[in-house]
Amino acid sequence: MNTQPNAMNESSIQSQGTEPAAVSALRVMYWSIRREIWENRALYIAPLAAAAVFLFGFAINLAIMRRSIGAPLLSPAQQQDLLMERYEFSASLIMGIAFIVGIFYSLDALYGERRDRSILFWKSLPVSDLTTVLSKLIVPIVGLPLLSFTITIATQFIMLVMTSVVLLGSGVNIAALWREVSFLHFSLVLLYHVLTVHGLYYAPIYGWLLMVSAWAPRAPFIWAFLPPFVICGVEKIAFNKTHFCTLLGERLTGPGGTMAENDHTNNFSTLIPHHFFSEPGLWIGLAIAAIFLAVAVRLRRYRGPI
Repeated sequence: MNTQPNAMNESSIQSQGTEPAAVSALRVMYWSIRREIWENRALYIAPLAAAAVFLFGFAINLAIMRRSIGAPLLSPAQQQDLLMERYEFSASLIMGIAFIVGIFYSLDALYGERRDRSILFWKSLPVSDLTTVLSKLIVPIVGLPLLSFTITIATQFIMLVMTSVVLLGSGVNIAALWREVSFLHFSLVLLYHVLTVHGLYYAPIYGWLLMVSAWAPRAPFIWAFLPPFVICGVEKIAFNKTHFCTLLGERLTGPGGTMAENDHTNNFSTLIPHHFFSEPGLWIGLAIAAIFLAVAVRLRRYRGPI
């Protein structure tokens, strides 16, 4: 007598969908990247601190310059050169700090979770090792460059506003100053630079650091920098050659012709993609980065807490 109602109840429960909804891979990746940024606040605090220090020094420099010059001040060309020099220095400072932060972040990304034994908790979550390691690689090659670009543009805009306020009433044409600086022009070149050089071209460096972070039993900094140093020393002593050191130097300074040919009159020439994407070194580096990533994923799968 009760078999039919029970069957109806079971079918109604099944029809209500008691199974949890599947989470898309992109959403898992998104939250994994957010977790990395939330747990590593130095990723944005260090570039912000560098920008604040630079703006403080720039304000002092503007005050000194305003007191030491007369009404004629500088010609428009001199004003442009003066500001562009400071713009380039601010961009180099902020991106340099971001690069250093990316190095230390990559070294501690997988080693830290083994050291504090939090890897046991993260492995219990339904997140694959590939997603975890890939999210840790995306942070320095995409997240940090975009973050440093945003902070740099905000810093340079504040610099331009400060310059306009300080020079107000000194006989300088403020409107001409804004036109000569070519703020949007410089921003586009900077965005291209951070996404290509600080992103794609530095990928094998970050891949190597992540692999060492997943493997090192102790002191990942030493394990990351000692092998290249030994290889350079052995190559120099045994063969009197410096090919490996030259290769590392070129990888750190960026591809030839990307920013080296950059000048104030033809900055858009660096935005032509084939100058960058036709270099074999880029694709060889990306292939090496993929190998490092695969090794790091496998190491994380089988390595336990320290």
